[in-house]
Amino acid sequence: MNLWTNCEGVTRRHCLRLGMGAWLGSGLVDSLQMRAEAASSEKKSSPVRSCILIWMDGGPTHFETFDPKPDAPAEIRGEFGTVSTRVPGVHFSEHMQRLAARLDKFAVVRSIRHNQGNHGAGNHYMMTGAPPRIPVSCGAFVSFHPSMGSVTARELSTDNALPSYFSMPRMSRSGGPNFLGAKYAPFVVDGDPNKSGFRVRDVSVPQELLGDRFGKRRDLRQLVDRMKRIRDASSGDPVTALDAYYQQGYDLVTSPGAQAAFDIEREDAKTRDAYGRDAFGQRCLLARRLVEGGVPFVTVYDGGWDSHSNLFGSLSQRLPKWDASVAMLIDDLDQRGLLDSTLVLALGEFGRTPAITTLSGSTTPGRDHWANAMSVLMAGGTIPGGTVIGATDRKGYAANQRVLSPENFISTVYTQLGIDPGKILYTPQGRPTHLVSDPTPIRELV
Repeated sequence: MNLWTNCEGVTRRHCLRLGMGAWLGSGLVDSLQMRAEAASSEKKSSPVRSCILIWMDGGPTHFETFDPKPDAPAEIRGEFGTVSTRVPGVHFSEHMQRLAARLDKFAVVRSIRHNQGNHGAGNHYMMTGAPPRIPVSCGAFVSFHPSMGSVTARELSTDNALPSYFSMPRMSRSGGPNFLGAKYAPFVVDGDPNKSGFRVRDVSVPQELLGDRFGKRRDLRQLVDRMKRIRDASSGDPVTALDAYYQQGYDLVTSPGAQAAFDIEREDAKTRDAYGRDAFGQRCLLARRLVEGGVPFVTVYDGGWDSHSNLFGSLSQRLPKWDASVAMLIDDLDQRGLLDSTLVLALGEFGRTPAITTLSGSTTPGRDHWANAMSVLMAGGTIPGGTVIGATDRKGYAANQRVLSPENFISTVYTQLGIDPGKILYTPQGRPTHLVSDPTPIRELV
């Protein structure tokens, strides 16, 4: 399956058709302008300064990742075996060996469940902590509430040269700001950092402007700026205001620190190899570089988990690489002293059905959508390593111990980041909106 689509065939083109192109393709100056408008937002201090969200779009199977059921009948347990973790009595899928060996560094929540079993609604619920207010189709792009990334960008925005919210290589369908406004939409890095000569759009000086030519263009602009304005700057001259955003754009393009964050080729070859020489692995590495540069929220969008068919064939190839990349991200953050200040999350919109099915016209089995059970990885910050929260029944049908909601999960993320999940936000029309309707975090993780 194309990693840009799910079972509904939703692609980036659909996103553009739905009017989100301005978010996905917004230029650098626009992004900086919108971020600057938020500079006066209330900020909270917290030892956890950043979050990396690995969004497993499509709904990853809990059976073949963090919650295998080896004692269930064959038609439920599937084809994979299990591997012991660092925690006695806890097992992961056989293809999750590196994470299994590092369970002392992170927690797994096995008991989140909800009632939104299609992609559009499930995505929105797990991205925002708010269930859709009206029924939505499976393939819909839903935005009834601000996403975690947008809220974090608003609450923890910084004054450095980098935008406060990144998403690679696209924005998830519910990863936007809703009523917070486009200034809190993600800056999208849509290139492949695994390719030689990778460059981030809008933050590199074009080749034809390198050298004196770029400097001369800036000098010409400064000469124009000396001309008398129609209105004094203090009166809110929009031209003067726009100059400030261009200055920020210039600062980002010419900032050694910002350029260093994007220059993934500065990394040691062994480090790049350890992350995995593919697009996903290198995006995880770039995410680490961005939080190292002070970015509060980075989403690594990882599509293609909607495994209605060829589940075991595809995952036997994919999971070992995914496992190695995520394990390396946690190790690398830990070794650099960044894990205590960086939250790492890995999840999708729901889990998969206990019963293995074969779609009409297919010869390879898979699992369908299942919102009654799912697994979530949480690492970093003050998350206690070696913790497994909750459980599903013997056949993996439903969470049945320490049952938790998306609201509990989102509230835990906000609490880790020093954001009050009980905070009330106001729409531009003045309507009060709870950040999370049930602001109760998972007590074992805060």
